[in-house]
Amino acid sequence: MTHHQPLTDTVFESFDLHPSLLSGLNEAGFIRCTPIQALTLPFALQGRDIAGQAQTGTGKTAAFLVAVLNRLLTRPAMTERKLGDPRAVILAPTRELAIQIEKDFRNIGRHTGLTSALIYGGVDYDKQREMLKAGVDIVIATPGRIIDYLKQHVVSFRTVEAVVLDEADRMFDLGFIADVRFLLRRMPPREQRQGMLFSATLSHRVLELAYEHMNEPEKLTVEADSVTASRVRQLVYFPANEEKIPLLLNLLGKLDNHRSIVFINTKAMAERVTRSLERQGYRVATLSGDVPQAKRERLLARFQKGDIELLVATDVAARGLHIPAVSHVFNFDLPQDAEDYVHRIGRTARLGAEGDAISFACDRYAMGLPDIEAYIEQKIPTASVTADLLVVPPARVRSGEPLVFDAEAEAADDARNTAGAPPAKGKPKSRPGSRSGDKPHGRSKSARHAEGRQAESRSTPARPMSATTPANAHAQGPTNAGDPARKRRRRGGRGRSRREQSEVMTNASGSAAVTHEAPKRERKPRREHASTVPTVNPASNVAAEHAPPKPGFLRRIARFFTRR
Repeated sequence: MTHHQPLTDTVFESFDLHPSLLSGLNEAGFIRCTPIQALTLPFALQGRDIAGQAQTGTGKTAAFLVAVLNRLLTRPAMTERKLGDPRAVILAPTRELAIQIEKDFRNIGRHTGLTSALIYGGVDYDKQREMLKAGVDIVIATPGRIIDYLKQHVVSFRTVEAVVLDEADRMFDLGFIADVRFLLRRMPPREQRQGMLFSATLSHRVLELAYEHMNEPEKLTVEADSVTASRVRQLVYFPANEEKIPLLLNLLGKLDNHRSIVFINTKAMAERVTRSLERQGYRVATLSGDVPQAKRERLLARFQKGDIELLVATDVAARGLHIPAVSHVFNFDLPQDAEDYVHRIGRTARLGAEGDAISFACDRYAMGLPDIEAYIEQKIPTASVTADLLVVPPARVRSGEPLVFDAEAEAADDARNTAGAPPAKGKPKSRPGSRSGDKPHGRSKSARHAEGRQAESRSTPARPMSATTPANAHAQGPTNAGDPARKRRRRGGRGRSRREQSEVMTNASGSAAVTHEAPKRERKPRREHASTVPTVNPASNVAAEHAPPKPGFLRRIARFFTRR
């Protein structure tokens, strides 16, 4: 991995690091330190507690990973440690950040022989449980999921030697701070372990957490001229709400070979913007909070490879993601929190590179602009919304490239990756076909009979019609010559199908007997057919002289089920 300027003159070889760790750093391309690394490592390698202030993209992940790995490699474990208990815990507020930390650990610690477990929600619960039971050296986790395993006694933190809280300010924002305190109280006393805390801002509540659970932490702050935001070219437009989509399309049309992220405050607007970009021919994907974790990782991987050129995201993607070579960040909606603005534009200009951040201050969110400018301590340059920027440009056509994102391939990926996952809540989706034992439902009985008759008429040749009874002739009615015979809807109440079966059997046996049943009126209510005369018994071929009394309601219900 190569670093962009600014880097300090401090090199990693100047520190007393374990040879296997130093070898991994050299292979990963870590030669010189960033400002936060040069400031942190002299204290952290001595075992001092750290409360550091640094923006995302400054290399703070490598700073605490080097300190933790070197401690585990150069110091013996606690004597009371059971086999498999973790020696270090790294807590992150989001699963994206936890995944990135674990990836950096594998990159830097490839030769150390230390093992890690990545624990976060949204993935296989039992697989992570077995990983912890097998034993690891380092646990990298989000607070919620690791608490579940701790309460189930799957893992113990009684012999943890080092703990790291990354982006502690975000822990407060997401409401995880009570979980963090719960986890810290399950670890050895602060005098017996090393603690490191990193945050974009060292606010009063963050410092209170540090002094409460750390042993006289060293407060470290990176100078303002070294943070990521200072290398971002910022610009703000003031469009009306309905002018934002045309403005975005025109600005994107002026860029070449760009990799951009469009940040939006709501999921509904994110979907609307995504559809507009797809119609213009962009390869675009949406990243919001309800996207499953497996799909989220695939989308980010495709974005990093360049298969997706635009990522429309809510603030779920604003922190903890290291996506190289992001050239532009568009704040389609200004964030309501000034800290979120810094984290959004921190997706570009990573590790000393340069980037552009373009914001739209519409009438709905423009009131937050003064707070943002006060927080970053600078005025953001403005640009005018000219008439030519409000004309929707024609859709792009690229030779040899699809105009829109391959939705069918993505759906197939989802089907493969969600196989075996627990069923989603809510009403299940219908599936074609039927299963044995299932009863048809959702359609009327007459509609199912009609479909069956149509299918039969298509699959079998025409047969001569059998002799019909007066009741049948009356029910069928006249037909027009030359037109196909249409089966008219007939009313007969319960028992009609049994009577028709008896008539068919009578005709098949050559009997000339005729039922004494009166023709039924087509629109007469069912309850008026109580005087129906039974049909001829095909066995005896003798008609009944008198109709039996009408059975009761419960007896008719019982008879209905026994005949089935």
